[in-house]
Amino acid sequence: MAGHILKSAAAGRVLLLAGVALLAGCSRETGEAPAPSEVSAPMPGRQIAENLCAGCHAIGLEGESPHADAPPFRTLSEKYPVRLLEEALAEGITVGHEDMPEFQLEADQVEQLILYLESIQAK
Repeated sequence: MAGHILKSAAAGRVLLLAGVALLAGCSRETGEAPAPSEVSAPMPGRQIAENLCAGCHAIGLEGESPHADAPPFRTLSEKYPVRLLEEALAEGITVGHEDMPEFQLEADQVEQLILYLESIQAK
């Protein structure tokens, strides 16, 4: 009987710890972005960056850009607020590194890419 009580007490502690962990994950303020480890699917903006930009730019939290003149995306805010790129992305970026291709994004794609860029800026 003592073994059964010990097993029940251990199971109760496991359930209590799981509940505390679950509540901790729900304690964020409304509108606060989830931590990177909490995001199971890639952000749509990251997919846009991978498709259009990863050939030249480092698009993640680490690594060097494949193109020497293309700044890593995580450092863009060192030069200007990332939100300033909205208009250029919507109208078609024609500046950047010398051989940067021209492209134009739809409004929802611009917002998705900006949100992604903001999420990876070095602190």
